[in-house]
Amino acid sequence: MEQEKIGKFISTRRKEKKLTQKELATYLGVSDKSVSKWERGICLPDVSLFKPLCEVLGITLNEFFVGEKLKEENYKEKADENLLQALENSTFAIKEKIVYFKNKWEKEHFFELIITMLIIVFFIIYGFIKNNKVITILFIIIGFVSGMIEHNRKLVYIEKNVSQNKNLETESKHENNKRI
Repeated sequence: MEQEKIGKFISTRRKEKKLTQKELATYLGVSDKSVSKWERGICLPDVSLFKPLCEVLGITLNEFFVGEKLKEENYKEKADENLLQALENSTFAIKEKIVYFKNKWEKEHFFELIITMLIIVFFIIYGFIKNNKVITILFIIIGFVSGMIEHNRKLVYIEKNVSQNKNLETESKHENNKRI
């Protein structure tokens, strides 16, 4: 998607509909500064606003993604291109979110993990020094189980946050549809 081209298209269609940026912003529940950023190609509207924006501007989603009115003969070709591009971006966005929440969890739990590992290592070394195989084996097992538990906690955190973001996006789409 070419942001600048889409931005100019939004601006042109808004003016053709005789709407101000403020009026369009009010209708969509955003600020006029957001509309200005879209029209200057600085950023695109949130995905949840695509459909309501297209309805106001009297365009299709395909025309929005292309940034121009489409002729009937180009429509199917552009629709296919847009679908492929959306799928690629969607898959990449999910991978990005997974990496983001994985890194976030590791930063938030860094000291907890370090302290847990130091305690376990201390008792393993203590078991070796005292020549107590029971303590050594017990803390090796505790270390292994603790690692598995922490790994599962991280996976649950990532899954919860990635799916929660999807749910928030879906909810905001429904709210925008209700406003229309």
